[in-house]
Amino acid sequence: MSAANSSPEGNCKFAIPKKGRLFQKVDDLLKGAGIEYTRAPRLDVAVCKDLPITLVFLPASDIAKYVGEGNVDIGITGLDVVEESAVKVDRVMDLGFGACKLCVQAPVADKITDVSTLAGGRIVTSFPVLSKQFFAKFDKEKGVTTKITEVSGSVEAACGLGLADAVVDLVETGTTMRAAGLEVVGEVLATESILISNPNCGHPDIVKMLTRRIEGYMVAKKYVMISYNISNDLLEAALKITPGKKSPNITALAETDYKAVTCLVLKKEMNKKMDELHDIGATDILTFALSNTRM
Repeated sequence: MSAANSSPEGNCKFAIPKKGRLFQKVDDLLKGAGIEYTRAPRLDVAVCKDLPITLVFLPASDIAKYVGEGNVDIGITGLDVVEESAVKVDRVMDLGFGACKLCVQAPVADKITDVSTLAGGRIVTSFPVLSKQFFAKFDKEKGVTTKITEVSGSVEAACGLGLADAVVDLVETGTTMRAAGLEVVGEVLATESILISNPNCGHPDIVKMLTRRIEGYMVAKKYVMISYNISNDLLEAALKITPGKKSPNITALAETDYKAVTCLVLKKEMNKKMDELHDIGATDILTFALSNTRM
């Protein structure tokens, strides 16, 4: 690297996807966790503000290899990339986005109901390692060898062009798959974005700090704080509606017949909980958005 495109000595090198939807998700995650940086045009590194961390922008498909080989200390990529790369890394935490499935897909017209019938056939994929592992058991049972052909893109077109009997590719919504006249006939792997580290990472304190920050931000995205007043005789019923993530905070009011309750509720259940509390007699029901947490 040139001096402008290098990491200060002693910094923890953190690989993240350099572009696309996954980059945007990771960028939002880092901002929410207070990881601030400025990336200069056409440079592949950025030094974080007030933290000894250097972000390294790489293709998502290369990140597991760089982490596993120790070229960078930590990274964010998909579990599918980690498994395909066949490198040893520590799975620090699951990040809750980028969820999809790596699936065997065959033409709908072929009406395949047993994925093992494809053993010995032609498979086109961007995941040759995982595909070979998946079909190995069927090959052994049937005494055949499935031909796995690696391509870098346009996997779905292979069957229509007569190049494959089936493909192995990621399925998120299934729109692209259905448009190509394919259907899922077998699942290879369920995947999502994960934070990984090199087993010999020299920055354990930074990994722990990042984990705390990311966990705090993920909780903040998932929950809201709800606050309400409730009479003592209705408190038990109210707590059944809002048991909290761990437990509610209950405070005595100047009016001794009432208590104030605050706790976390799932954001997706917020309005339902407010309606239920109102219906049993709670008053002054308020919700508050969270920017970050430490649980």
